[in-house]
Amino acid sequence: MTDFTANPAVPSPILCLNASLRQALTALFGRYGMTLCEHPVTAALPGSYWGAPEAGLQGHRLHVSPDTPLHSALHEACHYLCMDPQRRACLDTDAGGDDLEECAVCFLQILLADELPGVGRERLMEDMDAWGYSFRLGSTRDWFCKDAGDARAWLEAHGLIDDAMRPTWALRHDDTLRAAARRQPQTTPITHSTRNRIP
Repeated sequence: MTDFTANPAVPSPILCLNASLRQALTALFGRYGMTLCEHPVTAALPGSYWGAPEAGLQGHRLHVSPDTPLHSALHEACHYLCMDPQRRACLDTDAGGDDLEECAVCFLQILLADELPGVGRERLMEDMDAWGYSFRLGSTRDWFCKDAGDARAWLEAHGLIDDAMRPTWALRHDDTLRAAARRQPQTTPITHSTRNRIP
């Protein structure tokens, strides 16, 4: 699930899933046990919360077409990575989760853009701004650099990135495994970040 709507005024250069990007995503998501399911441009995408061309989620399958924006494919895949095992087991279309998990999804999709040849985090953040992601500080880059401490801490606590912000190539594990860790006092202050929802 995403919490933004497509902006019809979006300029055309937003990266969509050409053949080379689909190949790169197949390899990237395969490391997490996900399957990229390709559909023709005119087809409806199963599991798409907003409808085609936005990517769709059904279990471990990510449904895309050549006109699916790259940021959408990364965002929906990161929902799968960040959700708890109970939701993942019955996932169909709506990823659920709370606001902090949504922020963590955005943070992780930016990090994973660095794993795609010719993309990188800067380009992805430009596309996120152009498409209509909305953050308290304004731009995606300002949020990522200045206001996303809680999202980063969430990803570290759930085993999705290490302390150098590198992907661990693991899915979020069961929350019960971290019950004791959550009771430990925080030693680093975290700035809360939120995203404004676009109706």
